[in-house]
Amino acid sequence: MEDSPEVRPWEQALLHFACWMSLQRNYSPNTVRAYLADVHSFLESYRGAPGPIPSHVIRAYLATLMAKGFEKKSIARKVSALRAFHRALRTQGSEDMSAAVHVSLPKMDRKLPSFLTIDEMHELLKSPSHSSPLGIRDQAILEFLYATGIRVSECVALNVSDLDLRMHSIRIMGKGRKERVVLFGRKAADAVADYLARGRPKLADANEKALFVNRNGGRLTDRSVRRLLDRYIEQLAITKQISPHSIRHTFATHMLEGGADLRVVQELLGHASLSSTQIYTHTAREHLVRVYEAAHPRAHPLHFTAE
Repeated sequence: MEDSPEVRPWEQALLHFACWMSLQRNYSPNTVRAYLADVHSFLESYRGAPGPIPSHVIRAYLATLMAKGFEKKSIARKVSALRAFHRALRTQGSEDMSAAVHVSLPKMDRKLPSFLTIDEMHELLKSPSHSSPLGIRDQAILEFLYATGIRVSECVALNVSDLDLRMHSIRIMGKGRKERVVLFGRKAADAVADYLARGRPKLADANEKALFVNRNGGRLTDRSVRRLLDRYIEQLAITKQISPHSIRHTFATHMLEGGADLRVVQELLGHASLSSTQIYTHTAREHLVRVYEAAHPRAHPLHFTAE
């Protein structure tokens, strides 16, 4: 479908934006697609010729999105996309084409992440059956997600060549195509080794690069991992809203409760900013309070107020 005439003058700028994101900023394909769609949507509503875009136009656009019921997180991403568009045009030597850099992001509602207790996590890890290749695969996936805290998108993107079972490490290509090495323990190593020996050979041929494969031998998808986790959570009758990302939250929370340094957890999670990791410190503080109350003879009553 052709773009509308009003948007066509911006096509060169959008092309430069796409190249800038992919080649200079190394953004992931998903981010490139999302940011292009966000900027294109704005330009369709703006219908103006290339040139400086007043701040009040952008604010009016964001107000319209809020009135339509868009979530703050979605609106914040659109602002981020417009800011990136602004930076891309600046690299081309253009005058300020957008005032998005001066528009504030909406204040996000702070939500504590959903996570499983240690007992719940152990029950989940005992759920898969080892009598079928798919059950062996599921065991390896759940152990691996919990042992590493990687994102589900990172998990399904893994290739066999990324894995080093001898060193208990895996090479991860994270957000922004930033590479990091993540460690995992013996339980996860044993589960993955069992999958490689007894599960994967019955699902995929030797030419398949993907580490985790589906029943047809192809690369597993994010959605498939969500479905298999939903199935095991339902079997355990856990009422919490648990997703693959909750396993990442569980990893971080249990690491901090076990005494891990916040910056170590930041590195393992692949967070660019420490502030992204600090959301887990609330639950870790609650754990410290419980330990203090149980151990200190003059601790009761101890009042804990979450910040």
